[in-house]
Formats: sequence, structure tokens, C-alpha cells
Amino acid sequence: MVARLPHKMRSRVPAEVVENGAFLAKKWHFERVFERFFRTPRPLLDWFQRIMKAVLAGLGITVSIVVCALVAAPAPGTIRFEELAAKAGLVFASNSSPTPNKNQPETMVAGVALFDYDNDGYLDIYLVNGAAIPSLVKEGPQYWNRLYHNNHDGTFTDVTEKAGVAGEGYGMGVAIGDYDNDGWADIFVVNVTKNQLFHNNHDGTFTDVTDKAGLAGAMLNGKKMWSVSAGWFDYNNDGRLDLFVSNYCKWEVNKDPVCGPRPGLRAYCDPKNYASLPNTIYRNNGDGTFTDVSAELGIDKSIGKGMGVSFADYDHDGYMDVFVANDNAANQLFHNLKGKKFEEIALPAGVAYPESGSFISGMGSDFKDVDNDGWDDVWHTAIEGESFPLFHNNKGSGDFNEVTNQAGLGHATRQMSGWSNGIADFDNDGWKDLFVARGNVLDNIAEMSLRKYGEPNTVFRNLGRGKFQEVDAGPDLAAPAPHRGVAFGDIDNDGRIDAVVTVLNGRMKYFHNMSQTGNHWLLLKLVGVKSNRMGLGAQVAITTEDGAKQYNHATTSTGYACSSDPRVHFGLGASKTVKEIAITWPGGLRQTLHNVPADQILEITEQAGETALPAAQH
Repeated sequence: MVARLPHKMRSRVPAEVVENGAFLAKKWHFERVFERFFRTPRPLLDWFQRIMKAVLAGLGITVSIVVCALVAAPAPGTIRFEELAAKAGLVFASNSSPTPNKNQPETMVAGVALFDYDNDGYLDIYLVNGAAIPSLVKEGPQYWNRLYHNNHDGTFTDVTEKAGVAGEGYGMGVAIGDYDNDGWADIFVVNVTKNQLFHNNHDGTFTDVTDKAGLAGAMLNGKKMWSVSAGWFDYNNDGRLDLFVSNYCKWEVNKDPVCGPRPGLRAYCDPKNYASLPNTIYRNNGDGTFTDVSAELGIDKSIGKGMGVSFADYDHDGYMDVFVANDNAANQLFHNLKGKKFEEIALPAGVAYPESGSFISGMGSDFKDVDNDGWDDVWHTAIEGESFPLFHNNKGSGDFNEVTNQAGLGHATRQMSGWSNGIADFDNDGWKDLFVARGNVLDNIAEMSLRKYGEPNTVFRNLGRGKFQEVDAGPDLAAPAPHRGVAFGDIDNDGRIDAVVTVLNGRMKYFHNMSQTGNHWLLLKLVGVKSNRMGLGAQVAITTEDGAKQYNHATTSTGYACSSDPRVHFGLGASKTVKEIAITWPGGLRQTLHNVPADQILEITEQAGETALPAAQH
């Protein structure tokens, strides 16, 4: 989650505000004044608000301008989304069972996954839900997790009961992976209570195999740890997917401390009020069971308040590494020592904290190459008054530089509260863009400040040359709500990446990408043979007609508590042909294809050397 109350104040005006002139500097000052409302008695707060509104009205300035115009309005852009959930038959509404006691999990339910559970070539949608409090049990259908089948015509059908995946406990997130290499994606649900693994039966149904698999959740002092996110990856390159689970904090129902700005106004507490936890890693034994190897691999030595989990081979040594965004604790970067151990190196690598040197409220994370230099970068979200740090990989030196301000993300994101996020090329111009699902942590924030609970989702378009710009991606995307999770994928197989967003205690949103750029694209479905069947961890480099190179890798773990399309997407700009596709599979096998036509979904099965071009799978 995030920093709650009291809100941490900045000691000086950020440089980018000063550089943009006195007008923004004055507005920044007003924002700092309003942040002090967290410490202001209510009568004085009300009096000051009335005075300020009157003064500003006399100047012809509205209060909303003071609070919201600290950054320029989003620029017109080529990226456009249309919200189609209701039209598509997607009526899921999350239910976190909010109570006056402000139980910590109530503000954190987020999970959504995009995956093709029935192998019909179209992405389906799985959404995670909360449960009743204090029982932490799904006492009725209003708490069920939901599975929606893609009907190929822009609509979906709820198949939850038939599939047997409604779940049992208080849900947080989801991770998709084919753990038994049978060619059918399985579902791992991350819960406050017992975690669940659903095995895909190949017939539209799933079986709960949690106990047999040994994945109910790691224990600490006799109690199951509260898990929030998870991801599948093959840490030892043995061809079987292993599982990493991030754990949040020690918590018991209805025993949260009383927090808030004043008596009678209770708020969700700052994470500092709860003890940290270690993360968990499970090795796939290849027989349907898993072994907790957290101690053996050194994962359990580093504690935090784990949120988003993402994977990449950041140093090109052939083994996938793990980044964990931590809430009010140092981030973690677990360097994979050839599948034998993990070494936590976030501090020396430069990703433990932003350049301010203070830990922030790390939320969602993604771990991909944003500047097409072939080295994976880290971008994670946080809350208002902080920023969403972008850490640039220093090309084999083993460390990163924070480039948030240089990239144009510093001042803009400092005004935002972000949860799940992702890095993808939404306009197919060959440069990966940034998407963040936004919403304040506090449901009653408006009673304490001039901020609002609901916030719009935001897209930052990649301008190349290391620069990003917030863009207007359509009125639907700008509609405020307490957004939490977001997963990405090409839902209608038109080559444009769509997004599905969850709303806390509200209806989900399906953002159909309707960008009209004329740019070309390529979507790769990888099928492992020696490697894991889903090809997760495979590194893909392409060269387009103009000689430009791009890089991506297969993963489902993105953002916070979410799971995205495992297919590897590339926007190609004006190129109608890809001159070369070079794939490095987990374990090191290399495969190439040449002169591949654009605008198709291409299935590639693992084999060494040059591969003859298969038939298009579009």
C-alpha cells in the first residue's frame, strides 16, 4: 500500500517547478500548504478553505486549478482508448468489504489477469475479489473471483461457476503460468488467507490442487503470511516454471491501530505501523509439487513490505532476476546467481530508493527496456508527493541511474497516486509507452484535504531520446475512480495493446485500444520445448526494415498483483517486414527468423538455429 498520515513534506521546491517559472512555483507552494491539512484541526481547516476559496474566486481562479494545475494538461496524442466493459458484458465489481475499522487489506484488492485459458486464440479475463470481514471468507457471490470467456465478437461470458474458480479466501492478486508444461495455462491466486492454485483441466474447468502442490502459503510464527503479488519464472533454467510470492506485512483482522488526522476521522494506517515480512520462492519439482526454497536461495534474509513483482535478466547472464517494489521500505533487486542463490543488491545497484535517498511507497513495477538499447529498465509507481521512479540500466555495469526527472516524469507523477502499471507500445511506433492505474489510498481523503479519492488513469507516450509525455488518451481514460489493478494484452487480436483495470468497490473497466496510427505490429506466441512451455523468460530482439532494433521478453508478471498477455508484442512503425527476429530461450538456445511480414500473430516453437517462416497465425 502506501504512506498514509501524516504526509511527509518536502523541504524545498523541486527543481523542475522552478525551471517552469513563478506561476508553477506558486501553485506548488499552494499544494504544500494544502498538504499540511493533514495536521490541521478541522475548524481551522474549514476556516482556511473558506478564506482561500474566497480569495481565489476574487482572482478568477478556482480551487481545482490550484490543486490540479500544478502540471500542464495532457498533450494531444495518437494513443486513444475507449471503455467498453458494460457493452462487452463485463460487469465485475470488486468488493473489499470496507469497515469502520479500516482493515489494511480493504484498500488493496487489485488482481486481474489476461490469458487464453481454453487455447482458442483469444485472451480471457480473470478477476480477483475480496471477502467478508471479519470471517475473510467468500460468504456470497458478491465476493467471488470471476472468469470471463472471450466470445471473439467483442463480448464476454461469465463462466466462473462452470470453471470452478470462484475462490475461497480474501483475494489480492493473480499470476498465470503453465506450471506442468501441458500447454494449458493455470491460475495462482494470491490471498490474505490461504493462497490457491487452480490446475487447468483442458475442458473449460479447473481443479484446486493447492494442498497437493504445497502452495497454500509460507508460515511465520505459526501464521500464514499475507501475500499480495506473485509471478512465474524459471529461476534455474530447468524447463519448469517456479513461483515467486511477495508478502506484505503482519496483520490481524480488526486489530489495526487507530490512525487519522483527528479524533472521529479514522483512516487506513501508514505501513510503518506493521511489521515487515520476507518474500517466498517455490521450486517446481516437476511432479505437480513445489518446495519452499526461500532459505536455501537466500530470499528470506531480506524483509520488506512487498508489492509489485517483475522479472528480467538485467545483466544478460542468462538467468532471470527479480525486482520487488516495497511500500515504505527499500525496494529489492534479487540478483540470480546462476540458479544456485539470490543476492539482494538493490542498494549497490541504485534501485533501492529514488535519488532523494528516502524510501517511498513502492506499488506496481515493470522491468522492460524503454529506450531500445537492449538492457531492461525498472519503472515503479508510488503515491502523491513522491514520484514514479524510472531507473535506467547502465548497460552491463550492474547498476542503474534514476532518470525520472530527465525523462519528464518527475513533476507530473509527483501529483499522482499510482497502483498497477505497465510498459507497452500502445501506438505501435516502436517505442514502449507507460500506463498507470491511479487512485488514492484513502477512501475519505476528501475529508482531510482537497484531494479526491478517484483519479484518472494516465498514459505517458515515449517520445524517444529518453523522454516521455503525458498524453490525452481519450475521455474514458480520464474518468476518475479508485483504480487499482491493470493487465495488458491484445484482447481482440488487432495488434493494439488493450488494458483491463479494476476499480476498488466499483465496476471494472475494459479499455479497448482504438489508436489510429497506421503503424504496423507483430505479436509472438512462444512455445517452449526444452524451455518452459510458455517460453517465459525468452529474450527477443528484432531488426526492422530501417535497421532499427527493439528488445522485449516473455513475461506475465506486470504491475501490482496482475498478470498480462504472455505473447511478446512489438510496434513496428512504418516497417512492413521484420528483417530479423532473434530469440534467446531460457537455457541459452538461440533461434532466428528472417523477413517476417508484419501485422500478424506468429507462433514460434523452440528450436536451434535458423527457422523457416511458419504460416501466419492471425
